[in-house]
Amino acid sequence: MAVLNVQERRIQVPSERVGALTDRLVSADDPLWRGRSWPRMVLDRGLRVGSRGGHGPIRYSVEAYVPGQRVRFRFSAPRGFEGIREFVVQPAEPGATVLRHVIAMRLHGSARLSWPPALRRLHDALIEECLDRAGYAFGRGDGGRAERSAYVRLLRYLSARTARRSVDASAPTSLRTG
Repeated sequence: MAVLNVQERRIQVPSERVGALTDRLVSADDPLWRGRSWPRMVLDRGLRVGSRGGHGPIRYSVEAYVPGQRVRFRFSAPRGFEGIREFVVQPAEPGATVLRHVIAMRLHGSARLSWPPALRRLHDALIEECLDRAGYAFGRGDGGRAERSAYVRLLRYLSARTARRSVDASAPTSLRTG
């Protein structure tokens, strides 16, 4: 099963300024991907080609990085994800920029079942919030505010419970939260 998932936001500032935001991915002051309500994006050697990491159960490595223009990640997990995800900063008309997030992948095995009803919905909500933050970084709400649907809130709740159980099950008996 082939997947092409494209989300973008037009921001009324020059591309150099928007590119500076993507250059701060995984930094301590990352303005786009904050780890408060979503799994934090982490890379073992920062934003550079060859770094490995991910967010939540999603794993990838940095395959290409052109500062201020593009960062491309190659999936390594979950099993069945074969492809890339990337942020692209594209100049539009003078003084405006399109910030685009793209997933291009083939799904195999159980990923063909988990992506459509759950992972895609969670991914889309997370990226919409990242794109909103890009506009807010410049004092603009370019493109509106993404709101989580009731279904996404339910998926977040269930995934948080599952994550807590996984952590509790792997902790020593004296540290389990019951």
